[in-house]
Amino acid sequence: MDLTIILIAAGVLLLIIILIYNSLINRKNKVEYAFSSIDVMLKKRWDLIPNLVAAVKEYMQHEREILTKITEMRAAVMQSQAGSEERFNMENKLSGMLGQLKVAVENYPNLKANENFLQLQGSLNEVEEQISAARRAYNASVLDFNNGIEMFPMSIFAKLMGYKRKASFEIPPEEREKVNVKDLFKA
Repeated sequence: MDLTIILIAAGVLLLIIILIYNSLINRKNKVEYAFSSIDVMLKKRWDLIPNLVAAVKEYMQHEREILTKITEMRAAVMQSQAGSEERFNMENKLSGMLGQLKVAVENYPNLKANENFLQLQGSLNEVEEQISAARRAYNASVLDFNNGIEMFPMSIFAKLMGYKRKASFEIPPEEREKVNVKDLFKA
């Protein structure tokens, strides 16, 4: 009778350990999957940028500096082996430059009416929305992961497995400020 109780208790304990371990692995994998989803969307954006820049170059001689910066930033991001936080910062700068390009385009009615440009701009807007959604999904996965590794009893196993908090995606403080469109037109 005593041996049966000990075996049942050991089996229940083993089952709990397996469930906790699997839960932590699942949460870690969700974070990695969410991060890879962001990568997929960023790659899509990188592929669109050269086409958008080429279409815009024909019409915009004045804004060549913005186009050059976008092209240089895209190249820097593609060559970067940076960690996720540094990579997010570079992607934020690129997003800001794309916003400047959109504002600059408003000065060119012929460009705005160009079918190729409209299609590229629509595609870029769609990708930006998908990137935003992927970042929200990443943050949700990070929140779930961080909660999991900090809550008892999973925190014990998380420490044994070497899991540490993951950083959520955050926008830089300057992007939280109100955009003054008038300043974008000053040269």
